[in-house]
Amino acid sequence: MSFAEVNVFGVYVAPISIMMVAAWLILQPLRWLASKVRILRLVWHPALLEFAVYVIILSSVVLLVGN
Repeated sequence: MSFAEVNVFGVYVAPISIMMVAAWLILQPLRWLASKVRILRLVWHPALLEFAVYVIILSSVVLLVGN
């Protein structure tokens, strides 16, 4: 499958930008859950953990859309 530009309100945007927004929207409840469970207090660098989880989610979204 080839990725083509997506028309958003008359503006053509790259599909990766929409996938990045989707991954960010998936990450938000996970961040909230991690703060409630206090997982972020157990890791060395919380921002690095959040970035790593975001990259994992983004790559999963790209793989799911690409199939």
